[in-house]
Amino acid sequence: MGEFSYVERERPSIKPDEVLVRIDRVGICGSDIHYYQNGENSGNVVDFPHVLGHESAGTVVEVGGDVRKVTETDRVAIEPGLPCEDCSYCADEDTYHLCEDMEYMSSPPTDGALVEYVAWPARYVYPLPESVSLREGALVEPLSVAMHACERAGVSAGDSVLVTGGGPIGQLVAEVAMARGAGQIVLTDVVEEKVRLAEERGVDFGVDVTTDDPIDVIHENIDENGVDIAIESSGAEIAIETTTDAVKRGGDIVFVGVPIDASLPTDVVGIIGDEYDFRGSFRFSNTYPDAIEGIRTGRFDVDGIVSFERGFGETQAAFDQAAEPESVKGVVRVSDEL
Repeated sequence: MGEFSYVERERPSIKPDEVLVRIDRVGICGSDIHYYQNGENSGNVVDFPHVLGHESAGTVVEVGGDVRKVTETDRVAIEPGLPCEDCSYCADEDTYHLCEDMEYMSSPPTDGALVEYVAWPARYVYPLPESVSLREGALVEPLSVAMHACERAGVSAGDSVLVTGGGPIGQLVAEVAMARGAGQIVLTDVVEEKVRLAEERGVDFGVDVTTDDPIDVIHENIDENGVDIAIESSGAEIAIETTTDAVKRGGDIVFVGVPIDASLPTDVVGIIGDEYDFRGSFRFSNTYPDAIEGIRTGRFDVDGIVSFERGFGETQAAFDQAAEPESVKGVVRVSDEL
């Protein structure tokens, strides 16, 4: 744990339905940092050695004989999950992300994208328009997480929304909520720099919870009854507890941030009386085409959440920097270091 090493591997061979992608950019996710620091994440334990990274984009250098969707030299974003395509969840194209036999890049035992080449089914590889950079392509994955969370919350025109957590998912959830026509948006965090970034990106109220009470901000500036929707993006216990205080009766609460050890609010009588709708939001399905188009048109600014970029030879330093509280999103530049 806490250490990277570089090893030589054979260049992957591809199956008829696969493409070989030369990796260019890889985003660093919070789950990757947990694996790096602790050797596990959400009950998934690493069997070393293990390759991290699941937010990736690159260039196709070889295509299988059955592939028609992409061609050599295409710049692509890689959807990192491989469902079994045989279970009841996979039978519904909207729920394949719930497949219990899902193989997911960087989630043990499936290796991730911090490598020179990845062989991947063409079905889960998406060409990028010329105006979308490979770095933006790598960040289609966290954008997809945010899009799915807002869909689960049912964010629509005029809704007031609380987003707890100013990390990459929280920043993107706020942006997707704005794009869906939400009214006033409040974003909270314990790090002043993340709150400031959210304000620069358009949220109405950024709240540093170390100095201000978000409930007071909501009651004084939005509605004394609370917001319509809360999307918990931090995984922090105190933020989870805040959701029911922040949302008005009949409101919606969606949990997308993964806690290390926390429980839902347990005031059952209050939950019944106020008729909150609680929902989980897990990964995504069928989001990549819309996410890529949203980046192309300028509807979504994923590049704006990047705090830094480092070369492949600095991967360990990049992970250490990404773990710092002030960092929002770190990116590893793979291709030009090989």
